[in-house]
Amino acid sequence: MKFAGVTQLVESSNWIGRGLLTCQMESRMIENVLLSSSVTITKYRQLEEKKDRAAIADFLKERFTERYVRPLDGDPDMKHGFCTMAISCLMIEALEFFRQGWCDTRNRSREAFCLFFQRCLEEELELGVFARLVDDFYKGVRCGILHQAETTRGWRILRKGPLCNPGTKTINATKFHSELEKALQLYCDTLKRSDWDSVVWQNLRRKMEAVIENCKPG
Repeated sequence: MKFAGVTQLVESSNWIGRGLLTCQMESRMIENVLLSSSVTITKYRQLEEKKDRAAIADFLKERFTERYVRPLDGDPDMKHGFCTMAISCLMIEALEFFRQGWCDTRNRSREAFCLFFQRCLEEELELGVFARLVDDFYKGVRCGILHQAETTRGWRILRKGPLCNPGTKTINATKFHSELEKALQLYCDTLKRSDWDSVVWQNLRRKMEAVIENCKPG
């Protein structure tokens, strides 16, 4: 019994040791995860420690550009307004969740669109035209495309004409996406000129912690 107890103790110690080693390895792997093509989690933490506002704003623009802008920069003849609007809707939610510091999307998607288009209106961006159409846009375009793979409520997606024609319920997807790039740039400019302890920065750091947490194995 004495030897059995010693054996169990050794096995238990080995199990704890293996567990700690696994945790350390996972931690190192997570720190090397790329948040954008040039910024790992380790690099982001270094920038945050330095309170390097300009570099973090540039990183955020890189992250969004690589995910939501550059994929649509290819051959114009190969583009489709439907795909452009789907990506644009994802980008709006992602942008607003950074703006608000929200960690997940549960029951907040509609609010994200309301806040986004209202800000566009206040900042005199052309996308502000959707502030008074937000409920119809959210249900017919965002939810239609992402949940049913088609627009609903009579909305039509084009690649020509004005940004939006409320009468005919048409959207020029190319112009919409172009205006969305302006909203991204305005957000990054706001970050660069805002204080580190301002609300916009507190929200970004909170969201980034959630992004990093989501990189960990489930």
